Amino acid sequence: MINLHRKVLESELVSILQGCTTLNQIKRVHAFIYRNNLNQSSYVITKLLRVLTTLRHVPIHTYPLLLFSQVHNPNPFLWTALIRAYAHKGDIFEAFRLYGSMRMKCTGPVSFTFSALFSACGAARDARLGAQVHAQTISIGGFASDLYVNNTMIDMYVKCGLLPSARNVFDEMPERDVVSWTALIVAYAKIGDMGSAGDLFDELPVKDMVAWSAMVNGYAQNAMPKKALEFFELLQNEGVEIDEVTLVGVISACAQLGASKYANWIRDIAESSRFRPENNVLVGSALIDMYSKCGNVEEAYNVFKGMKERNVFSYSSMIVGFAIHGNANEAMNLFYEMLETEIKPNHVTFVGVLTACSHAGMVDQGQQIFATMEKCYGVAPTADHYACMADLLGRAGHLEKAHRLIETMPMKPNGAVWGALLGASHIHGNPDVAETASKHLFELEPDNIGNYLLLSKTYASAGRWDDVSRVRKLMREKKLKKNPGYSWFEAKDGIVHEFFAGDVTHPEITDIKKELDDLMDRLKAIGYQPNLCSVSYDISDNEKRCILMTHSEKLALAYGLLRSDAGSTIKIMKNLRICEDCHIVMCGASKVTGRKIVVRDNMRFHHFLDGACSCGNFW
Repeated sequence: MINLHRKVLESELVSILQGCTTLNQIKRVHAFIYRNNLNQSSYVITKLLRVLTTLRHVPIHTYPLLLFSQVHNPNPFLWTALIRAYAHKGDIFEAFRLYGSMRMKCTGPVSFTFSALFSACGAARDARLGAQVHAQTISIGGFASDLYVNNTMIDMYVKCGLLPSARNVFDEMPERDVVSWTALIVAYAKIGDMGSAGDLFDELPVKDMVAWSAMVNGYAQNAMPKKALEFFELLQNEGVEIDEVTLVGVISACAQLGASKYANWIRDIAESSRFRPENNVLVGSALIDMYSKCGNVEEAYNVFKGMKERNVFSYSSMIVGFAIHGNANEAMNLFYEMLETEIKPNHVTFVGVLTACSHAGMVDQGQQIFATMEKCYGVAPTADHYACMADLLGRAGHLEKAHRLIETMPMKPNGAVWGALLGASHIHGNPDVAETASKHLFELEPDNIGNYLLLSKTYASAGRWDDVSRVRKLMREKKLKKNPGYSWFEAKDGIVHEFFAGDVTHPEITDIKKELDDLMDRLKAIGYQPNLCSVSYDISDNEKRCILMTHSEKLALAYGLLRSDAGSTIKIMKNLRICEDCHIVMCGASKVTGRKIVVRDNMRFHHFLDGACSCGNFW
């Protein structure tokens, strides 16, 4: 009867401790424990220790350690509670010292002991210690089939960057749950191996929201937006509930694809979910980014205005949206509006502001903002901001000034910084500065073919064909292959049509070529002459004209003229930077057809209307 009363009292105390949130509350319960002679109960003291170590302001080596030391024969769970406390605080040395003491006192570990140690190793990215704990689970025995231990072991190896070891653990597990599968699916997605992630997903017996989300976000993060949308549609058909993370992931996929059909579909889903954009800052900010990248900056701003709560991410997304569309004044006005609120700008905000200045040639304003970032707003300029400044100065023709800024940076210039200078050198036809920038880029990004191609084009524009040959030889020696240029156009039925440079595979290619020939005749009638410098090959002018006629954005434009309603806007997305000749053609086409044409390349949006571009030919 006494034992029964003791067990009831112990259970009541554990329940009371569960609700304790302050040190004074815990101390009162501790005093009650002493009065009732339960101070040697490992069961009660374990719970007391766990609750105590959740309080941030209580150091482990004071009250918790004293509490532990007063128990004469601590059981494995009490040992583990203290080990876990040190592990969570990041003191991996003390956690392992305690584990050693526990083993010396002949106290056997439990599964929670190993999970605490594996978590500590994962947090510290210490694979060596983690492997030793793995060996302990084998040598002690009895843990090979423990699902909880194996799952934390997988997590440890993943965090330490040893995915093959994590996979070995997974393959040898006699029992797995959705946590086991999802941990590996997320890990494969993180390194871009969506093939392995997909194979695991297909084998997963019961697919929950977390697993589906891992696949959707994996495809989105690895620039496979169509697959992300495909999986999201399957998720919807399966009736799986979506969470905020999944919704933001699929919105990101829509932003990459730039297709209005999918954008509106996802917007409807967001509006009908519990994550409505007007109430959810994360979803609202993602939708702003999506509409901006789909070419509809007006709708992006409508989302922004409809949000009841805004934070630095929603403001920054809208500022960046205005910037990439060349709406510099709107971007700057929104920035100054933000400064009047309690919201402080961050790193991304200033990238957006400086990008807006760069695309509009607002050199003085950009320099002024850059100079006051840290002093007035507490945001220290990073390499990204220096890249924006190099781009701002370089685009405006101040190549030497941009070079001097790079040379005096407080940190080592990265590829984006030198890339901005290389891009500006190409715009202004300065092969000498291009050479300087490319030397650094070849060291920092030896396999980035874009740098070699841009240097080659700069040499070609200057007629330095020997240097062009030298760069191309270097590319062959490194076995670098050019990413094919391609463009896509969304037809009114929502189907996205892709066109590659030199493409002859489209089923309507005959009609497309005829439409393009007719357009060229109309452009020549108003004075169009092909910009042969856009072709960086030492070939005949006639061959250059033929190559220019097969650029992917021109094919997409011709198809858009064929298959869209008269007077409607033609939107074209491109994976690479639009070339000078295509830019001229888009300007002319907007004039002779009376259509608005929007082109998104990998740098920004160009809005062509009545023979002019929103960039003012400053791009």
